[in-house]
Amino acid sequence: MDILTHLEAVIAERITAAPKDSYVASLNARGLPVIARKLGEEGVEAAIALLSGSDEDLVGEAADIIFHLLVALNARGLSLADVRAELERREGVSGLAEKASRSE
Repeated sequence: MDILTHLEAVIAERITAAPKDSYVASLNARGLPVIARKLGEEGVEAAIALLSGSDEDLVGEAADIIFHLLVALNARGLSLADVRAELERREGVSGLAEKASRSE
């Protein structure tokens, strides 16, 4: 099992079990707006690290984004498998063409 699949399973377990000392369970209990805000904060922190932080800062912020994205996906009933399927659908398609094909 790769680390992302393992982390996804741990997140699901923590949300189901909802231990009082679980950051994941408390974040999930506060709802989608709080999860979205946290994901946005991590994205901004990663952008700042990209421009003015060390490589270690950027890697740490990237890990935070991935972690919070997994929490967000779980909260919507989605998974890494859904993301993988979308990436596979896009494989071999120009990024510009793929973006243009999306309805606005």
